[in-house]
Amino acid sequence: QVQLVESGGGLVQAGASLRLSCAASERIFSRAAMGWFRQAPGKEREFVARINWSGGITAYADSVKGRFTISRDNAKNTIYLQMTSLKPEDTAVYFCAVEGPLAGHYDYWGQGTQVTVSS
Repeated sequence: QVQLVESGGGLVQAGASLRLSCAASERIFSRAAMGWFRQAPGKEREFVARINWSGGITAYADSVKGRFTISRDNAKNTIYLQMTSLKPEDTAVYFCAVEGPLAGHYDYWGQGTQVTVSS
C-alpha cells in the first residue's frame, strides 16, 4: 500500500523555523524524485521544492529560495523541508509527493500538514 505521511507542522511566529518530514513506503520511495507543495486557503496548490533520487539536484519556488531547504535520507525513506525565516504568507497546508515516470507529474500524495505563521 502506498503511503506518504507528513509531520512537523505547527503554529509559529514570523521569523521562526520549522522542519517538515515526509515518510514514504519503500515501494514508492525507491529511486523516485520527490517534492513539497503547499496550498493556502482559497488558493491553488503550488510547487515549493523538488529533490531528485540521489539528493544532488534540488529546485525551489522563487518565493522560498534561500529560506527553505529540501533534503532526503534514503536509508529512512524520508524527505525533509527545513523552513527558516517563516513569513505569514507561508501559511498553508504542506504536502509531499512522489514524482512519477513523467517528469513534473506527481503520482502519490500525502495528506498534508498545517503550517501557520503568525505576524
